[in-house]
Amino acid sequence: MPTTSVVQILAESIAPVIVISGVGLLLLSISNRYGRAIDRARLLMRELESGDADSAEVRHLEQQLNHTHQRARLLRASMTCSSASIFFVTLTILALFADQVFQLHLDYVAVPFFAFCLISLVISIYYSIRDISVSLAALEMELSSLRSAMEIRPKA
Repeated sequence: MPTTSVVQILAESIAPVIVISGVGLLLLSISNRYGRAIDRARLLMRELESGDADSAEVRHLEQQLNHTHQRARLLRASMTCSSASIFFVTLTILALFADQVFQLHLDYVAVPFFAFCLISLVISIYYSIRDISVSLAALEMELSSLRSAMEIRPKA
C-alpha cells in the first residue's frame, strides 16, 4: 500500500474520529448524571421505606422519586443514542477504510452511516436537554416545598 493511500485514509477518517472523541465526552457527562440520578432514587426509596413521615412528606418524596425516575429514563435514552452514534461513526470509518484499501467505492455506504451517526447524536442531545428541564422542575418543586415549610414553621 503506497504512503499516499495511508495518508488519504487518515485524512478521510479525521472528522469521524473527532466525532468519536466529542461523543465520548458527552457520554461521560451523561453517565455521571445517570449515576447521580440512580443514587438519588435509591436514597429517596430508603426515605420512603423508613415509614416515619407524614402523608404530605410521603407525597413530596414520591413526587421527587417520580422526577428522578423520569430523569433516569431520559438519561438512559441519551446514553443509548450516544452509543449508537459511536457505533455508526465506527461503521463510517470502516466503510471509508474499505473504500480506500479495496477500491470498492463504498461512498453510498459511508454517507448514510455518518448521517445515522449525526441523527443519533442530535437525539441524544435532545434527551440530555430534556433531562436538564426535568431536573430544574424537580429543583423548583424542592424550593416551593421549602418555602411552604418555612411559612408553616412557628416563629420563635
